[in-house]
Amino acid sequence: MLLIICLILSVLFIIVATTRLKLHPFLALLIAAFGYGVSCGQMSLREVVASVNLGFGGTIGHIGIVILAGSVIGVFLEKSGGAYALARSIIEKVGQKNVPLAMSIIGYIVSIPVFCDSGFVILCPLAKALSRKARISLAASAIALSLGLYATHTMVPPTPGPIAAAGILEADLGLVIMFGVLVSIVALAAGWFFAIKVAAQVQLENDLTAEKPSSSEISEQGPSALKSVVPIMLPILLIVLKSVGGLESQPFGTGSFNAIVAFFGEPVVALLIGVFAAFFLPKKISTEMLSTGGWVGEAVISAASIIVITGCGGAFGKVLQNSGIGDVVGGNLGQAASLSIWLPFIIAAALKTAQGSSTVAIVTTAGIIAPLLGGLGLDAPMARALVVVSIGAGSMVVSHANDSYFWVVTGLCKMSVKEGYRLQSIGTLVEGCVAAVTVWIVSLVVL
Repeated sequence: MLLIICLILSVLFIIVATTRLKLHPFLALLIAAFGYGVSCGQMSLREVVASVNLGFGGTIGHIGIVILAGSVIGVFLEKSGGAYALARSIIEKVGQKNVPLAMSIIGYIVSIPVFCDSGFVILCPLAKALSRKARISLAASAIALSLGLYATHTMVPPTPGPIAAAGILEADLGLVIMFGVLVSIVALAAGWFFAIKVAAQVQLENDLTAEKPSSSEISEQGPSALKSVVPIMLPILLIVLKSVGGLESQPFGTGSFNAIVAFFGEPVVALLIGVFAAFFLPKKISTEMLSTGGWVGEAVISAASIIVITGCGGAFGKVLQNSGIGDVVGGNLGQAASLSIWLPFIIAAALKTAQGSSTVAIVTTAGIIAPLLGGLGLDAPMARALVVVSIGAGSMVVSHANDSYFWVVTGLCKMSVKEGYRLQSIGTLVEGCVAAVTVWIVSLVVL
């Protein structure tokens, strides 16, 4: 009970500190991380410090260079006019009123093999350009993209979380993909609907989409749409190939070719290749563009704040994980066997909300649920696959202050923390609950 109380107080502190006291999120998160670690009584002071350092360093080590590289690609797309060329091309095909739908679909496809954090970093510049071109709220496009990415990230292999859960629960991966695609499409529709009906009504404090495009964007001397899409799609293609090569069937074999694909498909390597591709977007590249005062320097400065905040979110999440909060939450809910197909969703949602990581919530919940499948009447092949998808749905609920993805979305879109709670947090709640209801309805038909 003490852990639960400390967790609630920590989350309330972050909310109040960032919205009322106007503290910088990195400071609020660090105070909360240390405050929770010291007050929960489950770790020594040395372990609290180690958890903060490990969480901060681990998170930045995983996504820091990716954010930097994505920021560089974004700046070159914007400054060269490439982003506007893409916007103009896509708007011609989908129509100005359908930009959120386009971003939802793009996000849905990209996040099947790519972590949603990386996907959002890559595609956010495109969402900004499309919003500016169509004169619509950036909130609608950004949240449509964010929720589109989340739909497949949590429920459709080869994303690592669903694959891990399928392995732990001994579920057939083909059935998991089948049910995952079905449920995630419904969740995608819910996310898109939330974006156009709720997020579209919100004008972000720092939204510049109402302004006229810059001269660099509207210049006809900029790169073509085809050339502009290469820095975005090339990293995604490389990452997809790595995921395909890592499948159990080993389509690329186990030799040197597979090793090369795996190397170039690492997000860090793939994004750096995207950066070099972005260098060809300007009509003429110069060393000034690559200097500390040029386009690269501007990208590094804009990425720095996001990286720091994201790292602090990881530190807070690591302290929560190391305190044992996951075992407490999962153990208490694990007694409610009568909840059947809803139980995996509830446990995953509680773990996700408590410690921030969707992947950790998925893997932990799978371990808790595995010995309960027989008692829940969920040990048939189809039932096991549905349990995996139910866990994935729960791992969406909700993305808030202790989730690094929350800070990636709010940071790149320059949302205030209050706007992030209103859009990202509520949006993931809606999407996850719709997915859970869909799983339940499917279970009534197939089980």
